[in-house]
Amino acid sequence: QVQLVESGGGLVQAGGSLRLSCAASGRTFSRGAMGWFRRTPGKEREFVAAISWNGGSTYYTDSVKGRFTISRDNAKKTGSPQMNSLSPEDSAVYYCAAGLSTAHVMSKMEQDKSWGQGSPVTISS
Repeated sequence: QVQLVESGGGLVQAGGSLRLSCAASGRTFSRGAMGWFRRTPGKEREFVAAISWNGGSTYYTDSVKGRFTISRDNAKKTGSPQMNSLSPEDSAVYYCAAGLSTAHVMSKMEQDKSWGQGSPVTISS
């Protein structure tokens, strides 16, 4: 089992930037994929971005394309999104997830998938 802890969230003015990170502990998968999701009250969880085990493939929801960039950390165990040109619509609690592949991470399957506790991101007008 992999334990994940998000960090880097906070309060940012519209147009500003944030970089989130996700620290992994416990059992890890050398070729595991990482993904990020976000959720706001009254709205279902939304996929944001994902990255393959080697960083060669990335995926983004349309609303963040061109603004968010996800990359592997130095150990290539987790994915970290650089979030630019932030707007109030980006305000949410952001969660990282680890799975067997990008398809697995983006699916609704929970077996062999780990989630972080969430990191709040608030964008002011």
